[in-house]
Amino acid sequence: MRIGLFTNNYLPFRGGVTTAVETLRDGLKAQGHQAWVFAPSWRGPHDDPAFVFRYPSVPAPTYPGFAVPLPFSRRWSRAARELDLDIFHAQHPFLLGVTARRLARAQGRPLVFTYHTRYEKYAHYVPLPEPLVASLAVSLASRFAGSADLVIAPSGRIAEALAALGVKARIEVVPTGVPLDLFCPRDRGQARRRLGLAEDAPLCLYVGRLDREKSVERVIGAFGSIALAVSGARLLLVGQGSHGAALRRLAGASPARSAIHFAGSVAREELPPYYQAADLFLFASETETQGLVLAEAHACGLPAVAVRASGVDEVVRDGETGLLTKADVEELADAAIGLLLDAPRRSAMALAARALAASEFSAARQIDVMVGHYRRLLGVPA
Repeated sequence: MRIGLFTNNYLPFRGGVTTAVETLRDGLKAQGHQAWVFAPSWRGPHDDPAFVFRYPSVPAPTYPGFAVPLPFSRRWSRAARELDLDIFHAQHPFLLGVTARRLARAQGRPLVFTYHTRYEKYAHYVPLPEPLVASLAVSLASRFAGSADLVIAPSGRIAEALAALGVKARIEVVPTGVPLDLFCPRDRGQARRRLGLAEDAPLCLYVGRLDREKSVERVIGAFGSIALAVSGARLLLVGQGSHGAALRRLAGASPARSAIHFAGSVAREELPPYYQAADLFLFASETETQGLVLAEAHACGLPAVAVRASGVDEVVRDGETGLLTKADVEELADAAIGLLLDAPRRSAMALAARALAASEFSAARQIDVMVGHYRRLLGVPA
């Protein structure tokens, strides 16, 4: 099959959508299919492989480093026709997502749409009243979903939400997968030595963007209590984002400031040692459609303490692979303290976490399911 992946986010920009696109593209290639990525241009130094087509873009005025594609290009429209794509797979309901729909309809090919993002939770990036932007975002996304031939939801909760919004298109749940050969348990001491970390300190980890919607301030706030209760505890935050400077100031004002460290941006293929080195993953976001970093942590045998929210509670099984709490700093801290002080329970959760990731969140499983959906759209026998 020949698949066109249309995305407003792509490398070298890092985030969940980029990861999802690359996981899908890599998996399709491994099965002998061809996939091309249609994405915004990037102003920094980078080398693009031949399967990437870059639309002209402008810098996002409210998010440094993010490029906004201009969704019209005769050159790439012609390229899409010449590629004779079987499937147009949009990753967003606007900009290049609309381009994918237009080209799919013009060529009489199926349109697939993956609902990666709860767009109403990102209204603060648009310089207009947030309630208005949030309402428009939900309306736009649900209308676009309704126009697709197949909608992919990363979690059951998102599928339910789309159905409740009146989306009549077929909706299938397919979580973004994790490559289990890369994200897997390894020797904790070896991982710490590789990263230059103390081998005996209890280590809490956060991985993800340092942006407002991720609520990382809750993690930093909770760690202030954790550090008081657990001798020698450390917090490592991996990622970057528009809220990074504010979070560094918050960490600097914490009584545990000397135990909080920011690692900056790390390429996905270099993330496993961070998970393997940690004792506990902390996560406080309430804006996820899936919580991919939680699946990565679990694949590495790392239990999590996370705020109970849509998407998150389909990865972290409360009491089995981690603990889910209310959106309360002290409750998050108490749960983390309890697990850090209970090594046998943490070890049991680590085993359960890896088993869950292997059975439900493997990249191989995701690709098999997606290929099956593509074939059904095309009327090709599985």
